[in-house]
Amino acid sequence: MTTDFPNLFMITGPGSPSVFTNMVVSIEQHVDWIADCLDYLRKNQFDTIEPSRESEDGWVNQVNAIANASLVNMANSWYLGANVPGKPRVFIPYAAGIVPYRQKCDQVAANGYEGFQLKKMTTK
Repeated sequence: MTTDFPNLFMITGPGSPSVFTNMVVSIEQHVDWIADCLDYLRKNQFDTIEPSRESEDGWVNQVNAIANASLVNMANSWYLGANVPGKPRVFIPYAAGIVPYRQKCDQVAANGYEGFQLKKMTTK
Protein backbone atom coordinates (compact mmCIF):
# COMPACT_ATOMS: atom_id res chain seq x y z
CA MET A 1 0.00 0.00 0.00
CA THR A 2 1.05 3.58 -0.46
CA THR A 3 -0.21 6.93 0.75
CA ASP A 4 -2.72 8.87 -1.34
CA PHE A 5 -4.09 5.65 -2.87
CA PRO A 6 -6.67 4.34 -0.37
CA ASN A 7 -7.64 0.69 -0.70
CA LEU A 8 -4.86 -0.03 -3.21
CA PHE A 9 -3.49 -3.36 -2.08
CA MET A 10 -0.33 -4.54 -3.85
CA ILE A 11 0.47 -8.22 -3.85
CA THR A 12 4.25 -8.76 -3.70
CA GLY A 13 4.78 -5.04 -4.21
CA PRO A 14 7.61 -2.70 -3.22
CA GLY A 15 8.86 -3.21 0.32
CA SER A 16 7.87 -6.87 0.42
CA PRO A 17 10.29 -9.79 0.54
CA SER A 18 8.64 -11.59 -2.35
CA VAL A 19 11.53 -11.72 -4.82
CA PHE A 20 13.79 -13.17 -2.11
CA THR A 21 11.35 -15.84 -1.04
CA ASN A 22 9.25 -18.59 -2.49
CA MET A 23 6.80 -16.46 -4.48
CA VAL A 24 3.86 -18.79 -3.80
CA VAL A 25 4.41 -18.48 -0.04
CA SER A 26 4.72 -14.69 -0.29
CA ILE A 27 1.62 -14.35 -2.45
CA GLU A 28 -0.36 -16.54 -0.06
CA GLN A 29 0.75 -14.44 2.92
CA HIS A 30 -0.13 -11.20 1.12
CA VAL A 31 -3.56 -12.43 0.02
CA ASP A 32 -4.39 -13.78 3.50
CA TRP A 33 -3.39 -10.47 5.10
CA ILE A 34 -5.46 -8.48 2.61
CA ALA A 35 -8.50 -10.73 3.11
CA ASP A 36 -8.22 -10.38 6.89
CA CYS A 37 -7.81 -6.62 6.53
CA LEU A 38 -10.90 -6.32 4.33
CA ASP A 39 -12.84 -8.42 6.84
CA TYR A 40 -11.69 -6.12 9.66
CA LEU A 41 -12.72 -3.04 7.66
CA ARG A 42 -16.16 -4.50 6.94
CA LYS A 43 -16.79 -5.63 10.53
CA ASN A 44 -15.76 -2.23 11.88
CA GLN A 45 -17.61 -0.28 9.17
CA PHE A 46 -14.53 1.41 7.71
CA ASP A 47 -14.58 2.29 4.02
CA THR A 48 -10.95 3.15 3.35
CA ILE A 49 -7.49 2.27 4.55
CA GLU A 50 -4.13 3.75 3.62
CA PRO A 51 -0.80 4.01 5.38
CA SER A 52 0.08 7.23 7.13
CA ARG A 53 2.97 9.14 5.57
CA GLU A 54 4.99 8.58 8.76
CA SER A 55 4.51 4.81 8.77
CA GLU A 56 5.27 4.58 5.05
CA ASP A 57 8.46 6.59 5.50
CA GLY A 58 9.39 4.45 8.48
CA TRP A 59 8.97 1.24 6.47
CA VAL A 60 11.00 2.62 3.57
CA ASN A 61 13.74 3.57 6.04
CA GLN A 62 13.71 0.05 7.49
CA VAL A 63 13.89 -1.54 4.02
CA ASN A 64 16.80 0.77 3.16
CA ALA A 65 18.62 0.06 6.44
CA ILE A 66 18.47 -3.68 5.81
CA ALA A 67 19.70 -3.25 2.23
CA ASN A 68 22.49 -0.92 3.37
CA ALA A 69 23.70 -3.56 5.83
CA SER A 70 24.43 -5.84 2.86
CA LEU A 71 26.66 -5.53 -0.17
CA VAL A 72 23.75 -5.18 -2.59
CA ASN A 73 23.98 -1.37 -2.81
CA MET A 74 27.64 -1.61 -3.84
CA ALA A 75 26.72 -3.47 -7.01
CA ASN A 76 26.31 -1.68 -10.31
CA SER A 77 23.15 -3.63 -11.07
CA TRP A 78 19.95 -3.20 -13.00
CA TYR A 79 18.30 -4.37 -9.77
CA LEU A 80 19.10 -0.96 -8.31
CA GLY A 81 18.24 0.95 -11.46
CA ALA A 82 21.89 1.43 -12.41
CA ASN A 83 21.09 0.52 -16.02
CA VAL A 84 19.16 3.78 -16.50
CA PRO A 85 21.39 6.88 -16.57
CA GLY A 86 20.31 9.44 -13.99
CA LYS A 87 17.84 7.11 -12.28
CA PRO A 88 18.10 7.14 -8.48
CA ARG A 89 19.63 3.92 -7.17
CA VAL A 90 17.06 2.29 -4.93
CA PHE A 91 16.80 -1.23 -3.57
CA ILE A 92 13.08 -1.91 -3.25
CA PRO A 93 12.62 -5.45 -1.79
CA TYR A 94 12.57 -6.21 1.93
CA ALA A 95 15.70 -8.33 2.31
CA ALA A 96 15.22 -9.60 5.87
CA GLY A 97 13.02 -12.49 4.73
CA ILE A 98 9.45 -13.71 4.98
CA VAL A 99 9.46 -14.59 8.69
CA PRO A 100 10.18 -11.09 10.07
CA TYR A 101 7.96 -9.59 7.37
CA ARG A 102 5.06 -11.85 8.35
CA GLN A 103 5.65 -11.03 12.03
CA LYS A 104 5.50 -7.30 11.29
CA CYS A 105 2.31 -7.69 9.24
CA ASP A 106 0.71 -9.76 12.01
CA GLN A 107 1.74 -7.16 14.61
CA VAL A 108 0.22 -4.33 12.55
CA ALA A 109 -3.07 -6.24 12.20
CA ALA A 110 -3.15 -7.26 15.88
CA ASN A 111 -2.83 -3.59 16.82
CA GLY A 112 -5.87 -2.52 14.79
CA TYR A 113 -3.85 -1.80 11.63
CA GLU A 114 -1.42 0.46 13.44
CA GLY A 115 0.22 2.94 11.09
CA PHE A 116 -2.78 3.01 8.78
CA GLN A 117 -5.49 5.62 8.49
CA LEU A 118 -8.92 3.98 8.62
CA LYS A 119 -11.83 6.15 7.54
CA LYS A 120 -15.59 5.92 7.44
CA MET A 121 -17.40 7.68 4.64
CA THR A 122 -20.47 9.72 5.42
CA THR A 123 -23.68 7.79 4.93
CA LYS A 124 -26.64 8.95 2.87
